Amino acid sequence: MSSTLLEATRAAHEEVERLERVIVKDLQNEPTSNKDRLYQSHRVRNMIVTITSTTERLIDIYDDKDNARKDEIAALGGQTATGINLFSAFYDRLKEIREYHRKHPAARVVDANDDFEDLLKEEPKIEFSGEEAFGRYLDINELYQQYVNSKFGEPIEYSAYLDIFSETDKIPRKMKTTRQYREYLKNLLQYLTSFFHRTEPLQDLDRIFSKVTTEFNENWATGRVLGWENVNQENGHVPAQ
Repeated sequence: MSSTLLEATRAAHEEVERLERVIVKDLQNEPTSNKDRLYQSHRVRNMIVTITSTTERLIDIYDDKDNARKDEIAALGGQTATGINLFSAFYDRLKEIREYHRKHPAARVVDANDDFEDLLKEEPKIEFSGEEAFGRYLDINELYQQYVNSKFGEPIEYSAYLDIFSETDKIPRKMKTTRQYREYLKNLLQYLTSFFHRTEPLQDLDRIFSKVTTEFNENWATGRVLGWENVNQENGHVPAQ
């Protein structure tokens, strides 16, 4: 049985409430620049991650699969194997609480305004290349090099590549099944996903991918994917009407 389980539970609840207050306070401030907007978004994202992990710990505590919480609550009432001794239970519990706070000084009652200023001044580390200019521009020069040196690409300027790299439907269909093109497309997706995570940390990318996948499957079934039109008919399948 964990003799400090209830104290840990209380501290976890207070941590969640404190972070929720900080998030509200942070979002009330309007960023004055792109850099400030990114700092704010990443601060909020980090706090949401902490809230989620803390809440998961609380769920485990309340599930009480090992009956540790039940036993500790019973001990508060002096229920022991030798009978009920309220005074003994009180002083034992007081000793345990003091010991817990000695080992965990951060697990204290937090004032509603405590630590706001320090948290709101945090500048999370966000990695961008010089070309990305702190999330303002894409840096896809390596992908450009893959494109112009491939069999499916063409020798064009970098500025022209920026205009057409998303137009994958323009790639000849016979080239789309090659290993070289699949590797290029994989690298492109990885970069764009990473860039999106860094510039829009509060967006739910899994939800976006789920929606895109559903739309793609529907278009594929009806032969309406750009660059792959009528592929089902060519394979002997009739698209659904």
